[in-house]
Amino acid sequence: MSIELLRHDGDIVELQMARAPVNALDPALCRALTDAIGRALADGARGLVLSGNPKVFSAGLDVPHLLSLGEDRDALMAAWETFFEAARTLAASPVPVVAAMAGHAPAGGCVLALCCDYRVMGISPDPAKPLRIGLNETQVGLVAPEGIQHLMRRVVGQHRADLLLVTGELVDASRALAIGLVDELVAADEVTARAVAWLQDLLKLPRQPVLQTRAIARADVIAALAPARIDLPRFIDAWTAPDTQAGLRALVARLGK
Repeated sequence: MSIELLRHDGDIVELQMARAPVNALDPALCRALTDAIGRALADGARGLVLSGNPKVFSAGLDVPHLLSLGEDRDALMAAWETFFEAARTLAASPVPVVAAMAGHAPAGGCVLALCCDYRVMGISPDPAKPLRIGLNETQVGLVAPEGIQHLMRRVVGQHRADLLLVTGELVDASRALAIGLVDELVAADEVTARAVAWLQDLLKLPRQPVLQTRAIARADVIAALAPARIDLPRFIDAWTAPDTQAGLRALVARLGK
């Protein structure tokens, strides 16, 4: 199973991504996430926790898999659509969702975290190697769709989002907390427990007012992920551009070392 469902007290279900080694988001994992959300909700979950492994929450899209599709536009469209469908399903969850990040969360991993209500990140045991999060698309030759850029702007503000998006910077956990990209930092081995505790506190409040207020507050998140604001055909056009392909192949080469 690439997604493990773990039940916690208070009707809270943890969706643990479990695709070794770095939870790279291939179509199978994205479909499994979409399905797992549906199963958890059908089983009565009142809150969800999305987690990864102790080193990497998710390293983002599976670039080697996407490159293996070559110039097959239909296959590329289908692969990317499975990712955006998972993101939409997460964002549209009728119950609160917390990202429990005990590891790094670049690119697509950051997108999934931005789709959640609340983000808890771990503190690395090695201060010289802090955990990092961000949308580093420009560093590998990609352009984050407008809707994804909106998700970043809504949590860190327009100007700071512009700088982070243009430079593709991955910020360390401490700075992520300072700018609002994550909401809490705790010891890496306490991330899931803290995410569950946050949900348990929220679930003590009157249920319908919380859910109705949440629906109003998060309407822009769902709207940002609408197909028109992702513009997948345009994104695929950019994906096949020579400079983008060169950047992606350079990334794969670095990963292989």
